[in-house]
Amino acid sequence: MIRNTIFQGARRFLASASVKQPTIGRFKGKPNPSTGKYTVSLIEGDGVGPEISKSVKDIFAAAKVPVEWEFCDVTPIFINGLTTIPDPAVKSINKNLVALKGPLATPIGKGHRSLNLTLRKTFGLFANVRPAKSIEGYKTTYENVDLVLIRENTEGEYSGIEHVVTPGVVQSIKLITKDASERVIRYAFEYARAVGRPIVSVVHKSTIQRLADGLFVDVAKSLAKEYPDIELRTELIDNAVLNAVSRPEIYANVVAVCPNLYGDILSDLNSGLSAGSLGLTPSANIGYEVSIFEAVHGSAPDIAGQNKANPTALLLSSVMMLNHMGLSDYATRIEKAVLSTIASGESNRTADLAGTATTSSFTKSVISRL
Repeated sequence: MIRNTIFQGARRFLASASVKQPTIGRFKGKPNPSTGKYTVSLIEGDGVGPEISKSVKDIFAAAKVPVEWEFCDVTPIFINGLTTIPDPAVKSINKNLVALKGPLATPIGKGHRSLNLTLRKTFGLFANVRPAKSIEGYKTTYENVDLVLIRENTEGEYSGIEHVVTPGVVQSIKLITKDASERVIRYAFEYARAVGRPIVSVVHKSTIQRLADGLFVDVAKSLAKEYPDIELRTELIDNAVLNAVSRPEIYANVVAVCPNLYGDILSDLNSGLSAGSLGLTPSANIGYEVSIFEAVHGSAPDIAGQNKANPTALLLSSVMMLNHMGLSDYATRIEKAVLSTIASGESNRTADLAGTATTSSFTKSVISRL
């Protein structure tokens, strides 16, 4: 299954990473010698976050996963116009080296930087890994979708560099650097090699963004010389979107890599193709030391506290986390239980999947299949 394959492959990549970047993404944490358990920082999130986090905790407890949770409060702090997170949360995540995160809400139009972006900047999480694969037994418009996207996570249009030039005129600066481009593209090449995908496709718009996207493409072409076993392709973002929705099967052997904004949009598109819902989509944010795994859907405040939320995205993200930590047997058990629950029919699917299950009844169904 793709979530296992991806992180087992990633671990092989990390084990064989270049001397220049020997510790990218490698989990170096160890269990508590007195308990034999790993401590994981938990950011429950906003809206439905506490409910779906409870589902993960209940299923981990039932599966006897050797993990202890350390709650992290990331309520934003604003200092001199900058958004930061509380120091205890920073210390917890830096200590544990791995975290699981529910959805976080950012006020719209309030001048606050996204907390998701703040976390990525704080911990240097330069690569976002988003697998999108059809779930057997759950029919959607597209079948046999198997997509992998790696998104540059720290700059581009999301650098937060913008200002008012004059009333009614705002300038927002897209930042692309050689160093950030090289680390995420190198990760994509190594990742493709590790998981057996023979093609890396760089998605860009260098026909318009000649300098910015042109730099991203030039870095890829330079790095490609180090990977003669991997074919490099370049593809305009508009063509990639068209091909994804008309012929998704052509990307089955491809690892796509792209700058931040394109990756944000294209990864959600891929999720819609494979599952029809962000409620099924896992995600990993990889850095040199710390990695944070997250549900990519919103906080859904309209259904918060109503026992309606689908915990699958956070559960599958926790599966990716367990594989990253080397706890693959537990990851496989939980993943199989989650996917078989979804495949078993509408009575075990939540409302976003046209089912009748509640958050708690879905959780019980998963536990019964462990």
